[in-house]
Amino acid sequence: MQAELLVIADQTLMAERQKWLAGLGQERRLSENTVEAYERDTRQFLAFLTGHLGGPAGLSDIHSLRPADLRAFLAARRRDGMGARSLGRSLAGLRSFLRYLERKGLANAAGASAVRSPKQPKSLPKPLSDGQAITVVSHDAQLHEEAWIAARDAAVLSLLYGCGLRISEALDMKPEDIHPGATSLRVTGKGSKTRLVPLLAIVIDAVEKYRALCPYHLEAGSPLFRGARGGKLQAAIIQREMQKLRGALGLPDSATPHALRHSFATHLLAGGGDLRTIQELLGHASLSTTQVYTGVDSARLLEVYDRAHPRA
Repeated sequence: MQAELLVIADQTLMAERQKWLAGLGQERRLSENTVEAYERDTRQFLAFLTGHLGGPAGLSDIHSLRPADLRAFLAARRRDGMGARSLGRSLAGLRSFLRYLERKGLANAAGASAVRSPKQPKSLPKPLSDGQAITVVSHDAQLHEEAWIAARDAAVLSLLYGCGLRISEALDMKPEDIHPGATSLRVTGKGSKTRLVPLLAIVIDAVEKYRALCPYHLEAGSPLFRGARGGKLQAAIIQREMQKLRGALGLPDSATPHALRHSFATHLLAGGGDLRTIQELLGHASLSTTQVYTGVDSARLLEVYDRAHPRA
């Protein structure tokens, strides 16, 4: 705890860091969680550099950074137990900060570019089966005793599986975003990018059932999904309800709200959907992010190969 009170860099460098952090949220529109992670990563790096140099780091020290200095920092963090994903994010934050300083003529970012990102472990999504997903999102499966809250949970989970939304996207919905007769849903995702996804009638029905039972006035511009006291519904509540469902239905620990989004993509792929379309529906910036689902449904891909390839 005492180490947190020590000066980790001189005032000029700390002031530039603060300007960079402010710009991440305002100009680049990075999420609050990402900005917090970058703040923590750069703070830890400057603290390391101060110990490495034997005194508070300054702009001149940043300007003369060598790849070896960055590798030493990453090695120290690895010894502290940081995993490859966190190390990769930490290096990305440092590169962003150094590029910011380089644009202002205060540093050279070449050293950071010369350092390879840690090799990331391969991890595949763990979707639910068709039957499991359909059961989880049904109104009858919900466990809450209050009818309107059970209907709310079913509506939120239906949006995750039926439309492939992130939980934050579902909880950001306004009453005017979903209405009877609509065939598509406009979603604002990461980086404030918008996309259109098809809106299934069964999802609309789930939302309308919740809307009819909700005891709060759902005026335009306000959150569609409400907590028990009327405020905006928090993701932790849905995650907790999903945990209860796992226990009641005998589902594995991998059955999380986000797994329903994975299930949406995997089941589309299994039904013949192409990756480019699924990429658009999920709001992925890069096709490589979507390609992880090819590993999930390799059996279906092999079947297509056997049926379609002329030499199969």
